[in-house]
Amino acid sequence: MIDIKQIRDNPEKFKKAAKDKNFDVDIDRLLEVDDILRDQKQQLQDISTEKNHIGKSIPKLEEPEKVIKLGRLSELKAIEMSLNSNIKVLQPELDALMQLVAQPADDDVPIGKDDTENVEIRREGEIRKFDFEPKDHVQLGLALGIIDIERGVKLAGTRNYILKGDGALLHWAVLRFAMDFMVGKGYVPMSVPLLMKDQTMIGTGFFPGSEDQTYRMEKDQLNLAGTAEVPLTAYRMGEILSAEELPLKYVALSSCFRREAGAAGKDTYGLYRIHQFDKVEQVVICENSVEQSNKFHNEILSNAEAVMQALELPYQITNVCTGDLGRGQVKKFDIEAWMPSRGNYCETHSASKFYEFQARRMNLRCKDPTTKKNHFCHTLNNTVIASPRILIPILELYQHADGSITIPKRLRPYMNDKETINKHS
Repeated sequence: MIDIKQIRDNPEKFKKAAKDKNFDVDIDRLLEVDDILRDQKQQLQDISTEKNHIGKSIPKLEEPEKVIKLGRLSELKAIEMSLNSNIKVLQPELDALMQLVAQPADDDVPIGKDDTENVEIRREGEIRKFDFEPKDHVQLGLALGIIDIERGVKLAGTRNYILKGDGALLHWAVLRFAMDFMVGKGYVPMSVPLLMKDQTMIGTGFFPGSEDQTYRMEKDQLNLAGTAEVPLTAYRMGEILSAEELPLKYVALSSCFRREAGAAGKDTYGLYRIHQFDKVEQVVICENSVEQSNKFHNEILSNAEAVMQALELPYQITNVCTGDLGRGQVKKFDIEAWMPSRGNYCETHSASKFYEFQARRMNLRCKDPTTKKNHFCHTLNNTVIASPRILIPILELYQHADGSITIPKRLRPYMNDKETINKHS
């Protein structure tokens, strides 16, 4: 959420932000409602002052004047009732409009309509050149007996799958390696709930906007989280943190659930776009400082890159354009791994910076040790690794002509030092 004073001072800035990010919000109506509410709340305050003054004076008044003052009190109460009735209608409208306001992107974020206009920053690693006709991850997985999409769909519907044998072990090995790496970096490991209250989804900025992508438990008014970003970022919501506590650095391994509404016919093949997956997520909560936010944005990107480099997977970094940013994100870096079967670099990680957008919605503050004033924190998050999507480049880039797969060196300790996945292994 945005500080409404900023919107009052520069409404055109927020109109442009909404346009650049492809979000609909009526800034003019927001300011109109805000003006009315401020005026009516001021009237209520004036009425309260006058009522107090009259109340104190009545015992000292003679009968004729006392009657007049009592009549005025009745008038004020009627006006007060009318104003409260209006505010009761208008305040929810303002709150709803405020939740729709998009945060302006940083100045160095490219303007663009969608992910096709993201800007490449750099590439790392060499793309493998095959001396045989390579198979895709589904062909490899089926032949090795480590992926079963047909039965996954039979059990749970489209965009579902089953990993088995070495496929399941490889999946867990990737996740365990990423968790161990982040714990070694000093991030606090967390095991978090996956069913979130609406307020938690609103606080982290997923509602309004992502309701169609969320699996909702209507009976319990709870939502299956699409990422551990939600519980990790909201963990201290409503609290005032001391300067000594900051920065908070958390990491969690969780299952993630996404409906993929609107993706009909898109990426239906294989393990790329699915309803359930597992992800190691990193979250940083720091002081209200652009300089600190930028520092930690680079840090969480570097953490994810280190994991990709350890797995020896080629990738590129992109500066995500405005049209591909979320409502609250001020800047986002994507890591895109090379996937031979798709003939392109494809997104596997997103490193997002929010400034105080999420913290303001969650009322998450920190105390300035010098001024003793409370300020909203800054929040950031990034994927460390997500599987089984990352299995696509691993299986495809580590394959051999006979269909076997070399297990990346850093994952072998998590698979009993096994080096190769073979059909009969």
